[in-house]
Amino acid sequence: MTIRTITALPAPSSPARFTESARTPLRVGLVQHRWRPDADALRTELTDAIGEAAALGAEVVFLPELTLSKYPADTRATGTPGRDAENLTTGPTYSFAAAAAARHGVCVHASLYERADGPDGLGFNTAILVAPSGELLSRTRKLHIPVSAGYYEDTYFRGGPADDAYPVYRPAELGGAAIGLPTCWDEWFPEVARMYSLAGAEILVYPTAIGSEPSAPSFDTQPIWQHVIVGNGITNGTFMVVPNRCGNEGGIDFYGSSFISDPYGRVLVSAPRDEEAVLVADLDLDQRKDWLDLFPFLTTRRPDTYTRLTDPVDHEHPYGLPTTVSASETRS
Repeated sequence: MTIRTITALPAPSSPARFTESARTPLRVGLVQHRWRPDADALRTELTDAIGEAAALGAEVVFLPELTLSKYPADTRATGTPGRDAENLTTGPTYSFAAAAAARHGVCVHASLYERADGPDGLGFNTAILVAPSGELLSRTRKLHIPVSAGYYEDTYFRGGPADDAYPVYRPAELGGAAIGLPTCWDEWFPEVARMYSLAGAEILVYPTAIGSEPSAPSFDTQPIWQHVIVGNGITNGTFMVVPNRCGNEGGIDFYGSSFISDPYGRVLVSAPRDEEAVLVADLDLDQRKDWLDLFPFLTTRRPDTYTRLTDPVDHEHPYGLPTTVSASETRS
């Protein structure tokens, strides 16, 4: 397989470091790919790409959203789409990830449409991490589900349950690095990154499928998308790993541009918009501590003022409910 490989090795220095770190940087890989209708060809291409990252020393490789599937939600689902979803541990995605992890001796992250039968006829959009031994190291279900034109995911997926919504995993295979695995639309919500950060996450991985906007075809959202994710990483002291897909799948032109950023907001490595690529970067995980010691966002919060954040969603006021402040209050 011939695929463009882009690296950021070694990790850049930590500007706010005042005490030497004893931790070895974690080398991670990311694959940006386009979907292929030939399932065997797709698996071969992805397995080879994982091998490219492993050959460069990556200990874990991250793949885009709905890794083996054509993106379905450019059209509205009918009937019970969840019947076409796969079993978490016996379906094709888990089998593929386990085989690739064993072959290349690395942890492999993937994403799938998880079958979870219920009266709504939907399933879950689920991210997994699999060890070279085949052990399932982590599983996280997408919480926030988009509803806009070309991304009718609410007709396919139900949001992940509120119980244990933001799990942080610390696999021994990766030196105990603290990893969270939210998915795509979750990346736009600052609350998600903050919840993971409060739980000690060092790395957030967002398997993604994003591209053109059918209702606004001339509007390129790629720069905004990247700014939001990088900014959430800055305010929470987290590395952001964002594997997106590229290519056209009917209603959407996916814009690639996968990237890895650090807590300082530096984009360590990024992929082209329209070309498959393997990214490999070293993550100096103690940069999280360095940055949050200098800018202690977590310890200077005012949760006593944030109660409105937990109010029920008000669909009658989609742009927020105005709050009136009297003139006397302004003068006081």
